[in-house]
Amino acid sequence: MGRCAIAWRGTHVVELHLPEGGDALSRARMLERFPGAEEGRPPRAVQRAIERVQALLRGERVELGEIDLDLDGVPPFHRRVYELARTIPPGVTIGYGELAERLGAPGAARAVGQALRRNPCAILVPCHRVLAAGGKVGGFTAAGGTATKLRLLELERGASQSQGPLFDGATALPFDPVAAVAHLRKADRELAKLIRAVGPLRMRLQSAPSVFAALTEAIIHQQLTARAAGTIHGRLRALFPRAADGPTPQQILRAADEELLAVGLSRAKLLSLRDLAERTKRKEIPTLEELGALDDEEIIERLTIVRGVGRWTVEMLLMFRLGRPDVLPVGDYGVRKGFARAFGLAELPSPKELEAHGERWRPYRTAASWYLWRALE
Repeated sequence: MGRCAIAWRGTHVVELHLPEGGDALSRARMLERFPGAEEGRPPRAVQRAIERVQALLRGERVELGEIDLDLDGVPPFHRRVYELARTIPPGVTIGYGELAERLGAPGAARAVGQALRRNPCAILVPCHRVLAAGGKVGGFTAAGGTATKLRLLELERGASQSQGPLFDGATALPFDPVAAVAHLRKADRELAKLIRAVGPLRMRLQSAPSVFAALTEAIIHQQLTARAAGTIHGRLRALFPRAADGPTPQQILRAADEELLAVGLSRAKLLSLRDLAERTKRKEIPTLEELGALDDEEIIERLTIVRGVGRWTVEMLLMFRLGRPDVLPVGDYGVRKGFARAFGLAELPSPKELEAHGERWRPYRTAASWYLWRALE
């Protein structure tokens, strides 16, 4: 999801923000809230809180209710809302009205919603677990809006239901990251320098309930920033609030063009989603089980029949959804630019030049690509 920002007083957390679209924006927001604050090393209690939040965002089942918060200055009603919200288990949701009733204030659903919109400690006070009437997603003030809210709920539900390792809740790589790094360091002296600067391989898989859901998200993200794409994806999912895993092919096919365009989709992406939905309905798109039996090139061939889905899109799925160990997206601008920076080149390598050099990285070209992206940071 990106890097969060946290502020503390003593050993208590006073504020936690979800990613703002970049470190500079996160710092600016924190300094606006706490003009006298300075960046520093967290005390042990706060570091433990950070590690637990990181674990949750990796899709692990984590309880956060025991983390100490400093809510001085928070209005009493808001504090009661936050304390009760912290008792909602991961993967469970309740409505604003139900939360108000539990507070002994029936009819105060709007006030509960206002309190949660002012929540200073995202995730630690899990306002993402509180929904609007009728099970609708409702608003979310963090960057990414409802898309971020849905993403958090997906992560928690995946962990709480102990779903299979291929897609849902998947975080661990299906290959040994230590062996991959050792091979790359031995095979390429210049890449070894980059690895020493970056540190361990921290690549994680992204969860998705199906191939259809993964490709839907990939199509939306094409040629957009992560933040803009996340907003559009969240709006699309909000059209179908009862679909826990996102819209189904049937729902996409039944929806009117005007509805889908209104969430921010371009006409080209709308046509791509409809083609994907139709092919999935006709069972032309492999299932998760079928993907597991196919090699990388077979998967690329099978999925690029979808309108608007090219080789690069499937390569990202192979790397970050399936965890295939030997993928090198030679057409990716970031990988090529990272290679030029790491290897001291004045110009970007051509895809053929990158592919030729990358032969020495087999069978761990996915890990090499991850390090080349890090070179741009």
